[in-house]
Amino acid sequence: MIYYACDIPEDLYYDIERDVWIRFDGDIATLGMTDVAQTRCGKFAAISFRNIGKKVEQGKALATVESAKWVGPFPAPFSCEIVATNEAGFAKDILLANKEPYTDGWMVKVRPTNLDEERDHLVTGDEAFEKYKARIQELKVNCLRCID
Repeated sequence: MIYYACDIPEDLYYDIERDVWIRFDGDIATLGMTDVAQTRCGKFAAISFRNIGKKVEQGKALATVESAKWVGPFPAPFSCEIVATNEAGFAKDILLANKEPYTDGWMVKVRPTNLDEERDHLVTGDEAFEKYKARIQELKVNCLRCID
């Protein structure tokens, strides 16, 4: 679904507060920045990932993102262990998340370690769309993607 040019796919889960999308596949979750997050961040200039195997608590950084207007963490929506990063993809094209935040621009793959207790804030489908509409209005965001 689209709102103010921001794409909010219905099939994903979202941590609205942290602007993280989640795609569950068995016991592994792929995480990335939402369209709203990459727009607010601006063009990526650099990204540094935590090491594979690292256990990260909910809310702590899985990676650090730098852009011309912002430096900050890419936070964990729940406690997890990092099983893969998209470091190779971002090495080839630093703007991956700015171009394709929900596909090639994924950030990390993780194994949740406390999901049952830490998933109540995650939303999907219509609920996610409605919450993002309010967030987009509050932040006055109009999503833009980088193109080649």
